[in-house]
Amino acid sequence: MNVEGLISDLAFILLLGAFVTVLFKWIKQPVVLGYIVAGFLASPHFAYLPSVANEANIDFWAQIGIVVLLFSLGLEFSFKKLLNSGGSAVVTALIIITGMMLTGMALGHLLGFTFINSLFLGGMLSMSSTTIILKAFTDMGLRQKKFASLVLAVLVVEDLFAVIMMVLLSSIAINKSVEGTELLYSVGKLVFFLISWIVVGVYVLPSLLNGIRRFLNSETLLVVSMGLCLGMAVFSVYCGFSLALGAFVMGSVLAGTSYAERIEHVVEPVKNLFGAVFFISVGMMVQPPVLAQYWPMILLLSLVVIVGMIIFGTAGMLVTGQSLKVAIQSGFSLTQIGEFSFIIATLGMSLGVLDNTIYPIVVAVSVITTFTTPYFIKLSDPAYNAVEKHLPAKLHFLIDRYHQSADRSEAVGRPWGRVLRKYVPRILVYSIILIGILILSERFLLPLLQRISPEWCRLICAIITIAVMSPFLLAMLLPPAAGRKTDGQWEAEKVPTVVLGIFRFVLAIGFIVKTVMLFYSARMGLVVAAAVVILIAMFFSKRARKSMRRIENKFFDNLNERELRRSGKKNAVVYDLHQAYMTVATGCPFAGERLADSNIRRNFGVNIVGIQRGASYIPVPNGATRVFPGDIISVIGTDDQIERMLPVVERELPQDPDVTDPSDFRLTSIMLTDKSPLIGKTPLTARLTDRYRALVVAVDRDDEHIDSRPDLVFRPGDRLWLVGRPAEMIRLK
Repeated sequence: MNVEGLISDLAFILLLGAFVTVLFKWIKQPVVLGYIVAGFLASPHFAYLPSVANEANIDFWAQIGIVVLLFSLGLEFSFKKLLNSGGSAVVTALIIITGMMLTGMALGHLLGFTFINSLFLGGMLSMSSTTIILKAFTDMGLRQKKFASLVLAVLVVEDLFAVIMMVLLSSIAINKSVEGTELLYSVGKLVFFLISWIVVGVYVLPSLLNGIRRFLNSETLLVVSMGLCLGMAVFSVYCGFSLALGAFVMGSVLAGTSYAERIEHVVEPVKNLFGAVFFISVGMMVQPPVLAQYWPMILLLSLVVIVGMIIFGTAGMLVTGQSLKVAIQSGFSLTQIGEFSFIIATLGMSLGVLDNTIYPIVVAVSVITTFTTPYFIKLSDPAYNAVEKHLPAKLHFLIDRYHQSADRSEAVGRPWGRVLRKYVPRILVYSIILIGILILSERFLLPLLQRISPEWCRLICAIITIAVMSPFLLAMLLPPAAGRKTDGQWEAEKVPTVVLGIFRFVLAIGFIVKTVMLFYSARMGLVVAAAVVILIAMFFSKRARKSMRRIENKFFDNLNERELRRSGKKNAVVYDLHQAYMTVATGCPFAGERLADSNIRRNFGVNIVGIQRGASYIPVPNGATRVFPGDIISVIGTDDQIERMLPVVERELPQDPDVTDPSDFRLTSIMLTDKSPLIGKTPLTARLTDRYRALVVAVDRDDEHIDSRPDLVFRPGDRLWLVGRPAEMIRLK
């Protein structure tokens, strides 16, 4: 490797990227577009500037960029978010992905693409950009809207589907066909390894990180987290998957720990650096001759993305029982493709199955749809008004009735939902562990015993396998620990609990039958299965139940560590008091106040025993200590007291869509005439802050400079110095 050439190429693209992104920030366009333009300017296709010496150097950095990007997406993913997103987000994401995938494949076939190219095209057109949508919602002050929260939930599910899609596309591309058995095997293998990695990671990593907590400063945490990321990426390749999948899994495991925010913070500069290189490498693939030749196709694909996302996004929301307005707003928000489309395209190029012309076409489609995203979000309300006006009354009535019935059915389905959330993760985790034991027994233990004792190897292997499986079979049969419930809840959950109990029993017998069938007949398997279940119930129940409860509780505590640390549950201090760690948000009513003036003790009954502010810690703060947004306060109180305090402390202020950048505010002056309506008023009575977002900082009067004060009366000839937005200042003048 030519180190000098590597450094010079990196320096060139970063300097160029810095210049172009500053320009794009100035014209208020997404930074991602700036990176793509910088990549085009640095490529051999733009003859007016020097180009990189070796594109392989950039590919090297870009691959690291993909790994770090997927790791960061995993950190933002968390399985808690996936569970909270609910069935509506899952169904909507499935409808969008399936609809856009089929549309893309059909369009690719009509355009003369091969099957593999059409398949990859469908995958690229089916993924909306989390980065672009999140930025658009934030800039427009829409994060608190109902449709925005639903769209973000859909994007969380899409991220997971995108990772799974990458694995399936890789398998199909390598095998050059779509065989049902092979595809089913790939899906099963993926699910098995995903859950195996997550189970091991969740059980081990939080305990490991907590064990070395006192050594984890920002530097050490960065080294540890990136080491885990790259280590899992390499292990993923060893298991037959991609680097990106391993990075995403490690990020999602760490997302549930109490270190998630700190890891996001320390990893962000690395993500920004290598992510920039990745998007710049995407821009280097833009080929003007290809764009000039295929511009009708680019416009067609852009139209398909916009119209398709609107149709399938709206339909998905309507199917899941959302109102017509929310459905249309959601559909209009998803009208773009972004980072995952580039990653899927890069995957196809690396596998050598994607036509070279498709990559720049998809990049151009992404640029167009990203640019139009804010405008379509703004168009959603006028579109809803137009649809509502012209929609037949009967159809409008059916949609409203379906929406109301969906709300009622959701209330009816809550007992099933609660029971399924308790049982399904347990069943899934223990099933994967049992499958892993079967695989290890068949592939490693049986061949070893055949060499040692050929006559008795099958019997010995079956006994050892069932013995190892027994604790996990028992854990599957045991019900989860019951929390506090009302009589009504017990009654409502009785039927789903019985149904799932029967299912778990049948599944446990099935595992034992399968184990014995590996070595003996199915009839023998049924007999042994019944005997083993009886033995487990008789001999293992007390001791094994206690051990498995302890192991299981540790796993689920680790999985929910971030939430448990925030709420203080299972962090008992004394009697019924718990210790919780809350992050003070911008909307907290006592942010900026002294503790003595905040009435926290009187209003909530809790005690603040410590404040984490950046790298410093304030133990046992006194009444003069102030609390600021971003502080992590350590609180001791009962569960009820902490539960009442949490929403107050974590309340966020809604973002003002009119205020996006501090640089929008300038210092300007206004000369008051005899006819000015401000004459005789003070800065307080003039209400300049409310009406014009302007603040008087000083007044020039008779060659004298006067500092602004609330009781200062304005006179003719005064020159007011104000801070405000230029547009508002023109209106004020």
